[in-house]
Amino acid sequence: MHLNPYGEYAVLLAASLANDWPADRTGIEERTLELGMTQTFPPAPGDHAEVRAVIDDWLKIVDEPDPAARADLLNAELAATAAYPRLTNHDGEGWHLHYRDDVKSLPYVLRAVINLGTSLHLVTRGMSRLGRCQASPCTNVVADVTRNGRQRFCSVRCANRAAVRRHRARAA
Repeated sequence: MHLNPYGEYAVLLAASLANDWPADRTGIEERTLELGMTQTFPPAPGDHAEVRAVIDDWLKIVDEPDPAARADLLNAELAATAAYPRLTNHDGEGWHLHYRDDVKSLPYVLRAVINLGTSLHLVTRGMSRLGRCQASPCTNVVADVTRNGRQRFCSVRCANRAAVRRHRARAA
């Protein structure tokens, strides 16, 4: 059982976009659908650049090491998009809550979903459960959704690379 699947889905979506930025709006929408969103939104000029700005703002939260400053950044993002909770039933999902206004804009919705999900992720799993891969030179985002809270690498490949480096350093 997940502590908060909403938070997990949102941070994994944001990390996926940050780590492998799609070439166009279609790629963004495909990624959102692949990672769990069911709604689509009418295309608008500037969507690709505006979603990039959402991710760039989110990366400031990822890169902030101080929990209080991280919370301040996240609270500012939430203030820009969060609204009172409301029941909704769309796309065959069944009744669930939205914590945003009903705006038909991909960048707006992603800003709300990613920041609310990140908030839920950090308060239920821990303020340190979001960061960068520790296998230099990789800088991918790591959204730690593991049970024990010790995920430090973005992939098995990076974990293996770091292990080889540690082994070689001990042998030298």
